[in-house]
Amino acid sequence: MGNRGMEELIPLVNRLQEALGTVGQSCSLHLPQIAVVGGQSAGKSSVLENFVGRDFLPRGSGVVTRRPLILQLLNSNKEYGEFFHCKGKKFTDFDEIRREIEAETCRLTGSNKGISPVPITLKIHSPHVLNMTLVDLPGITKVPVGDQPADIEYQIRDIIMQYICKENCLVLAVTPANTDLANSDALKLAKDVDPQGQRTIGVITKLDLMDKGTDAREILENQLLPLRRGYIGVVNRSQKDIDGKKDIMAALESERNFFLSHPAYKHMADRMGTPYLQRILNQQLTNHIRDELPAFRSHLQSQLLALNKEAEEYRKFSPDDAARRTKTLLQLVQRLAVDFEKLIEGSGDKVDTVNLSGGARINKIFHERFPNELIQVESDERKLRQEINYAIRNIHGVRTGLFTPDMAFEAIVKKQISSLKDPCIKFIDMVSQELITTVYQCIGKLCAFPQLREETERIIITEIREQENKCRDQVLLLVDIQLAYINTKHEDFIGFTNSQQVNNQSNMNSSAQLARNQAVASRPNRIVIHKGWLTISNIGIMKGGAKEFWFILSTESLSWYKDGEEKEKKYMLPLDNLRLRDVEKGFMSSKFVFAIFNTELRNVYKDYKCLELACNSQEELDSWKASLLRAGVYPDKIAVDGQQSSDPQLERQVETIRNLVDSYMSIIYKTMRDLMPKTIMHLMINSVKEFISSELLAQLYALGECSTLMDESPEQKQHREEVLRKHSALKEALTVIGEISTSTFTTPLPPPVDSSWIHHLSSRHRKDSAATDGRPVIRAHAPPAPRVAPTGPNSSSDGLQQLTGQHNRVAASVPRRQPPAIPGVK
Repeated sequence: MGNRGMEELIPLVNRLQEALGTVGQSCSLHLPQIAVVGGQSAGKSSVLENFVGRDFLPRGSGVVTRRPLILQLLNSNKEYGEFFHCKGKKFTDFDEIRREIEAETCRLTGSNKGISPVPITLKIHSPHVLNMTLVDLPGITKVPVGDQPADIEYQIRDIIMQYICKENCLVLAVTPANTDLANSDALKLAKDVDPQGQRTIGVITKLDLMDKGTDAREILENQLLPLRRGYIGVVNRSQKDIDGKKDIMAALESERNFFLSHPAYKHMADRMGTPYLQRILNQQLTNHIRDELPAFRSHLQSQLLALNKEAEEYRKFSPDDAARRTKTLLQLVQRLAVDFEKLIEGSGDKVDTVNLSGGARINKIFHERFPNELIQVESDERKLRQEINYAIRNIHGVRTGLFTPDMAFEAIVKKQISSLKDPCIKFIDMVSQELITTVYQCIGKLCAFPQLREETERIIITEIREQENKCRDQVLLLVDIQLAYINTKHEDFIGFTNSQQVNNQSNMNSSAQLARNQAVASRPNRIVIHKGWLTISNIGIMKGGAKEFWFILSTESLSWYKDGEEKEKKYMLPLDNLRLRDVEKGFMSSKFVFAIFNTELRNVYKDYKCLELACNSQEELDSWKASLLRAGVYPDKIAVDGQQSSDPQLERQVETIRNLVDSYMSIIYKTMRDLMPKTIMHLMINSVKEFISSELLAQLYALGECSTLMDESPEQKQHREEVLRKHSALKEALTVIGEISTSTFTTPLPPPVDSSWIHHLSSRHRKDSAATDGRPVIRAHAPPAPRVAPTGPNSSSDGLQQLTGQHNRVAASVPRRQPPAIPGVK
């Protein structure tokens, strides 16, 4: 066949394609497209057919190629063709392929010489070709005929530009020998997109049709009108040869004899003809492969390295070996125990930098969520005072009491302690759910064995639920213990005497209080509790509107700065007498708002009685509330504004009991905040960790179905086989690449030549041809080469990047119109 020049590379590249193709891996050695560009009837289709070695393209006079033909050559054992628009149909008769090209062209463009930029995609499978892409483009014409539009020349140029702008496209600029080479539109277009001439090869056709006494010797010797890569002369079959069904092999022999016998060409016959052109292109493919090999080899080696460990495990795994199944079961359970402990203790190999997980979320429940839940339990002030009032009066009965009854204090305290049961149970539920989530995260690695995963999940969650019940009983017992005895001798309890003093201290004069605040503000070495962005949302528009600041909460003050660098402080607010209250979320607002105010009704900031601070999420809101609670800023206790008792003595008793309840409940809250995490850690978290590491395996064995537990899922079996196949294929591919790198050689790029003649002569020719047949044609200059951003697999990294000097590329303009996009070749 006519493709002998590429046969040396076929075995090696074929082996590489086959090795990777068996596992669905694509060979990313994307070979260049070869676009054949030239004028109408310049012999482009004949050059293309010589590459395939088959006669399959439409023939005739005038515009024959009216749609781009993307020809994919795929090496295979059988020879046949497939069209993109006829999926599933194989054409074994190449005459039928020609008729289908003609029919598909007419279907879109009509039968009267119309053109279209929508390509026809044809795949030819043959044992005599190398995987590559050839493009047959419409011939450049200037005069519209038939149904062709007036700007036919520019439409065709736009179509051609879509292909030859790509950096991995070799341009074969075809020019007939019996025309003026200086006016070659093919060379002009190639110059626009390839100013350095690194991927342009001049092809001179119809050398046998030159006038007697003339020849193209100086052009073919690259002395007249030189190109960097020079010119190659070819002699195609004549129309008479085609009509007479002359074989391509016979035509190649005739071409060889022509060059050997012609006096002007015989001294360079070895550098002329279709076989030589094929060898030149073969060398370009070889250069391209060698240039791509280092990156491609590194890519394969990194894939192989990533698969080594997994492939080694799978290679040792034998589904039918009972001993191997048992060993695998043991390893999986041990790995599960280690992973669970690492997630809880925070020493995992892979640290999540996006979300909290495992032990970090449980820690947040311990120190932020639970304290916040305790504060929310407190009943409102009005209801609490009313309950104290009723308790005192009910204890006195018909008598008028002279002293504050301690039974009222005990009744109220016990009711307050009993209300702690709900948040404590909710606390246990939250931790239990986090443990289950952590278990799901760990057992995901057992998905290869569905039965094992299901049983492991069932056993562990059952254990968590059992420990949850034990923990719940223990916590309720703690609450009952607190209810059993009210210890009024506790060292932190203020007692009745101190309670009266507290009432007196509430009347402290404002000047002394202000002095104390100033003293607090000047204390050094504050402990920072929380930092973050908050928006002061209640500043009026006239004063600048809502603004975001960087807030720092310490044990003694709340400060805010212009930004996170903490250089420009805006204000520092002491925490004395501050309280916190919720603010209802606005209808159109996405912010979560809370307010800070002074219990003595002082301004907290300038002339504002309160500060409304907004954050972006409920999680941030809870975090700030918990931090303020740690700093001693408690939620608001609503003032009693309803009817008051007319008995001053009763009011003093209510206030005394209220202070006593506050004092004692603060002790209870502190105790519960300390004991609850310890209880849950001991009874739930540590118990579950111990169970997974020491009891889980025994319970799995106790099921008596170890063989079925280790049955692979169909997906895992397929994955294991694919990993082993891919690992083997990658090793074979690397071996093949080693052979390619030692069995091919690279030819250097020819030195640059002065090809400015293309620009100057073509510009003059364009001016001379401004009118046709005496009729002026109104049209703009031919569109220059557009700059095409490299995308997809045919980007500059996959093309002739090493062969092109991008730093010397002349900036080009965008074409006059945007042609339709080229469909992806499948």
